[in-house]
Amino acid sequence: MDKKTILVGVGGGIAAYKSANLCSLLVKRGYEVQVLMTEHATRFIQPLTLQALTKHPVIFDTFAEPNPSEIAHIAVADRADLYVIAPATANLIAKLAHGLADDMVTTTALAATCPTVVAPAMNVHMFEHPAVQENLDILRRRGTLVLDPGEGPLACGYTGRGRMPEPEDIADVIEAVLHQERDLEGLILLITAGPTVEDIDPVRYLTNRSSGKMGYALAEQAARRGARVTLISGPTHLKPVPGARMVYVRSTEQMLHAVSEFFPEADAFISAAAPADFRPARTLDHKWKKSQGPLKLDLVETPDILLAASRLKRPGQVVVGFAAETDMPLEHARRKLIDKDLDLIVVNDVTKPGAGFEVDTNQVTLIAKDGSTEALPVMEKHRVADHILTRVRQVLRVSDGERPL
Repeated sequence: MDKKTILVGVGGGIAAYKSANLCSLLVKRGYEVQVLMTEHATRFIQPLTLQALTKHPVIFDTFAEPNPSEIAHIAVADRADLYVIAPATANLIAKLAHGLADDMVTTTALAATCPTVVAPAMNVHMFEHPAVQENLDILRRRGTLVLDPGEGPLACGYTGRGRMPEPEDIADVIEAVLHQERDLEGLILLITAGPTVEDIDPVRYLTNRSSGKMGYALAEQAARRGARVTLISGPTHLKPVPGARMVYVRSTEQMLHAVSEFFPEADAFISAAAPADFRPARTLDHKWKKSQGPLKLDLVETPDILLAASRLKRPGQVVVGFAAETDMPLEHARRKLIDKDLDLIVVNDVTKPGAGFEVDTNQVTLIAKDGSTEALPVMEKHRVADHILTRVRQVLRVSDGERPL
C-alpha cells in the first residue's frame, strides 16, 4: 500500500519549534511528510532542520518552483491525504478564514481538497479575542478540524489557553482522521459532560461524582467520525477533546445558558452531563467556621437543562438523555424518556461493577422513543460512545428522510 502524504504547514510563532517533533513522529509512523512554511516561520526554525527530518525539500518561497513542470502549491495539494497547519497563529487563522493566499501555507490551503487540521497557538488573550474565535468558527463550519489549544505557561509569560497541542496528540488526531470512518460528516452535535458545582461558601460546594469521561468519549468519537462538536464541560481533570469546540462552565445555571446558546444550531443534543439537582438558596460570602455552630442549608432546585432543551426542540432535531440509576433503572429511564419527550435515553445502574463513576468502562441500555431497547455488555467508554452515536445517526436519518447519511 502506498504511503499516505501529510502536508505540514508551519506558521510564524514560537511554537514552530514543535513542528520538528511533529514531523519526526509522522515519519516514524510511516507517512510521507512535506513541509510548507511561511516566511516568518523560517525565522523561528530553519527549513534545513525540517528537510533533514522529512527527507524532502521544504517549500517556503511562493515564487521558487522546485519543479518547473508543475505549480508547487497545486502539486503538493493534489498529492496530500491530509493537511495539518501547526502552529496556526492568529494572523494565519484570519487568512485561512477569509481566503487570503499570499504565502505557501495559505495558497496551498485554498488548493487542498483533503481533510485539514488546524492547531492554534498564541497568547491567551489573543486566542480569546472575538475576532479569532469567529475566524475559528468559520473554519469549523467549512469542515476544518480545529484542535483546542493546551493550557499552561505561555512563552509570553502568561498562563492560560494558547499552547499548541502536543505533537503526539496532533499525530494521534491525524491517524484518527485518516483511518476513522467519517459517517457523521455534516452533522452538528452538542454534548454536555461532567458535573456542575454549586457553591456553599468560598471553600465548600455541592457536586457529584461524575468524572465526565462518558461525555468526553462521546465528543472525541463524534469528532473523529466527522461531526462538528461543541462540548460543554463542567469541572473535570480531562484533557480538551481534539477537534471539539470546548465551552467550560461551573454551575448548572451556567451550563443551561451555554446549552441555550448552542442548542438551536445542533442536529442532536446529547446530555451526558450530571448537573447538580439542587443548590443552596443563598451562597455565603465567607467561610463558615465550626465555632459558629451547625451549618444549615436550605436547598432549591436547579434548572432542568434536559427538559428546557426538549421544549425548544424543532422538527428533525434529536435530544438524547442519560439516566444514572441505583434501583429500577429501566422503569425510571422509561418515565424520564416520556416526561421529557426524549428521542433516546441511555441508562446505567451505577451500583454494578464497571458501570459506576470514575471508571473507564460502562454498561448501558439504550431505550428509544418507540420503546425498543438495546442492552450493551460492559465495555470501554469509547466503544459505548460509538454505539450511542450510531443510534443517534439512525434516529436522525428516520427523523429527516432527506438527510444525506
